[in-house]
Amino acid sequence: MGKKVTFNRTTLIHLLCWGLVLAFPLFLYRQNDTMTDMLRHYLRSLGGTLSWLTIFYLNYIYLVPKLLFENKRKRFVLYNIIAIFVLVAAMTWWWHLMGNLFPDSRPKPPILNAPPRWTRFVQMSFMLILVVGLSVAIRMSQRWHKLQEAKNEAERIRTDAELKNLRNQLNPHFLLNTLNNIYALIAFDPDKAQVAVGELSKLLRHALYDNQKHFVPLYKEVEFIENYIDLMKMRVTNNVKINTNIDINDDDSTPIAPLIFISLLENAFKHGISQAGEGEIDITITNKDDKITCEIVNTNHPKRDNDKSGSGIGLEQVAKRLELMYPDHYTWEKGLDTETNKYFSKIVLSR
Repeated sequence: MGKKVTFNRTTLIHLLCWGLVLAFPLFLYRQNDTMTDMLRHYLRSLGGTLSWLTIFYLNYIYLVPKLLFENKRKRFVLYNIIAIFVLVAAMTWWWHLMGNLFPDSRPKPPILNAPPRWTRFVQMSFMLILVVGLSVAIRMSQRWHKLQEAKNEAERIRTDAELKNLRNQLNPHFLLNTLNNIYALIAFDPDKAQVAVGELSKLLRHALYDNQKHFVPLYKEVEFIENYIDLMKMRVTNNVKINTNIDINDDDSTPIAPLIFISLLENAFKHGISQAGEGEIDITITNKDDKITCEIVNTNHPKRDNDKSGSGIGLEQVAKRLELMYPDHYTWEKGLDTETNKYFSKIVLSR
């Protein structure tokens, strides 16, 4: 079995371009030219075309990648000078050979003030230099494209590694905060704490498995958020008002980065409830006009000095993940309204 030959797009472009160059002289004949005149004209022009093709691929295949890209510029220039000299001599010989084999039967008008022969040498050399420049430009363009692809691939690998590291940090951080909440619940309502452990298992299933994906369907993430809110409600008193406005369809499969909003919710329940068990938390999540919006507003009760819960890395992770997962496709507004003493955080993800 012979080896199967396949042509990629670059090969087809080369064949098409050189086919057009070879065919171009066919469009330059005059109406009164004989078949011999046409053949002579084409064969003489063929010598120049083959010289262009030779020096193009001499540079394209060998001189540019092996010498120019290896910083052997002097040898690159020297070899091209030698190649141009040889090809100009070959074109001149070919021109005279075709003229002798196919003499022009038409009378030639006398030429006054004919240019010296060396000008033709300069013209042919100049054309070959242009072809060398074209070969160098194409090769450098291809090299830049490959370097850019390699850079993009390296950036993708770095981003994936950083995201994986962030996810690995997020899971224990989320688990620690949730266990602290259940621990506090055990002290005054063991029955609720037992139910909370069952709810925690549902949350961990999403946090441990779905969080390993770059994106999950929006309805799954919303289901996780609702379970988390239900879990948090178990440990708060009736004096805490929790208002939720989640306007998401049950089958909304819009992709979203998993657990991207969880740190905002954790902060709302951590800082939105006073020592006396009072507070207000408003949670709004919508998906409209190709934008996913999560807005959380809560009363501001700063963490006490003796409160060692949390490590403060949650919001830092949110900022890093937003930049990695939604570069130039998100806005994040946050701050404290001093008039109402409420902290707000609003993230808008656009597609």
